[in-house]
Amino acid sequence: MNEFEKEVQSKNNDLIDSGLGFIVSFVFFSLIFFTGVIMKAVG
Repeated sequence: MNEFEKEVQSKNNDLIDSGLGFIVSFVFFSLIFFTGVIMKAVG
């Protein structure tokens, strides 16, 4: 057995972590995009 697999820091599933990171970044950039669209529509 690999010695690094004996004591892992996080036992979470990597798919859940990567999905959560994708969703958070997608929401963040969508918020920036829609803020620009609203500013252009108002201005």
